[in-house]
Amino acid sequence: MVSDSVSSNLSHFYPEVGAGGFSRVDGTVSFYTRVNALLDPSFTVLDLGAGRGAQLVSDPDSYRTKLATIKGKVAKVIGIDVDGAVLSNPCLDEAHVIRIGEPYPFADNSFDLILSDWVLEHVANPEEFAAEIGRVLKPGGWFCARTPNRWGMVGLATNLVPNKAHSDLLAKLQPGRTERDVFPTTYNLNTKGRLVRAFPPDRWNNYSYITNPEPPYVQRSALAMRVVQFAWRFAPPQMGTVFNVFLQQKDGAKA
Repeated sequence: MVSDSVSSNLSHFYPEVGAGGFSRVDGTVSFYTRVNALLDPSFTVLDLGAGRGAQLVSDPDSYRTKLATIKGKVAKVIGIDVDGAVLSNPCLDEAHVIRIGEPYPFADNSFDLILSDWVLEHVANPEEFAAEIGRVLKPGGWFCARTPNRWGMVGLATNLVPNKAHSDLLAKLQPGRTERDVFPTTYNLNTKGRLVRAFPPDRWNNYSYITNPEPPYVQRSALAMRVVQFAWRFAPPQMGTVFNVFLQQKDGAKA
């Protein structure tokens, strides 16, 4: 749940939050609006790295959550994760626990759209990861992902902090964040260049872009939010905080 201090700061910097509960730069609304625009009721969707659905179950009545919930909008939503908590995710029609490095338990061309929210920063083997996505995704299908930009504020800070210290740091920045929701990061797919190497243009149409939504991790402090927003005025666009990935597998890619 959003703390009183976070709610107060968001309302101060983004007064429009009072009309619907989200700001004009809300990253979740922006990302999932585009995902929803790609959906069709006939689709079978794979939620890659679905976890326990923490982001969705924490505030089930919000507009953001309703927008980000894919179950019920398509024929079937299947979730996979290396964490067994995925089996308790209420936002899935079906769930599987997988092992890193092993093929996904699905036939070729099984999915119309693959969604992966805050997962790419944890991928250790980009080429292997991309190949498996391409295998289970239908020709013309979409891979949609949201992840920190390696050259953005969060990405740069994260790479300066050892993985073993991430839990302690996030506990201070986000008191509601539990240790079970913190995973080691690699940032091997978090730049436009690295994404293109893993998903080459001869096989994929790339519609990805970088944005600066509400300042992450500092929303408990009005001063910190003001400092971050000031810094963003002078930072180049490629240093935006969030990398929104939208890739469409070309029809002839598997020929």
